[in-house]
Amino acid sequence: MFDISPTEWIAILLSLKVSVIATLFATPIGIGLAWALARYEFWGKSIIDAAVHLPLVLPPVVTGYLLLLTFGRRGLVGEWLADHLGIVFAFRWTGAALACGVMSFPLLVRPIRLSIEAVDRRLEQAASTLGASAWQVFATVTLPLALPGILAGMVLGFAKAIGEFGATITFVSNIPGETQTISAAIYSLIQTPDGDTAALRLVIVSIVLSMAALVASELFARRATRRLHGN
Repeated sequence: MFDISPTEWIAILLSLKVSVIATLFATPIGIGLAWALARYEFWGKSIIDAAVHLPLVLPPVVTGYLLLLTFGRRGLVGEWLADHLGIVFAFRWTGAALACGVMSFPLLVRPIRLSIEAVDRRLEQAASTLGASAWQVFATVTLPLALPGILAGMVLGFAKAIGEFGATITFVSNIPGETQTISAAIYSLIQTPDGDTAALRLVIVSIVLSMAALVASELFARRATRRLHGN
């Protein structure tokens, strides 16, 4: 039952690789966007906010198809990237990371934005009066105080990326050893004779990874709440 095969290990390790890279690349963008949404009022803010959360409400297959139209080998951006930089996303593990990053982005941004909004602006103003620039205020005051929320967002994004399926399989297909993540491997196994046991093993692995990520996110959220109330 618990004898994980080499093929299953490849799917598990690929899922971890894709999820980690997706989270690491999405986090700086998420922090910058969360900061802008939390601290500034500008034209189109509501539209940008809605666009950030759009992957949560769109069918994942739609998101995957839009990624294929945009970053596919003949897509609006993908063709230029392939011809000029040699970067190809479609049907590659890098495309799986891109799809996971897009799908997990809303869950990453939301906790970060709430954490930044919870930072006492008087502390930022005090740093400004002492001569700190806007960037220095952000790096030395806002970012450290918002760190628990940032970590919580990263963990939630990682958990979402681990379980991502619809957008990924639409964008990069289900290629063993290249784009076959845990979810895609489970999908393949349940359609093959005698694949139930292997599928159950991967289901258990997926549950353990997701539960660990959610527990870690809750711990970070509690820490952020205690810090906010000065405990």
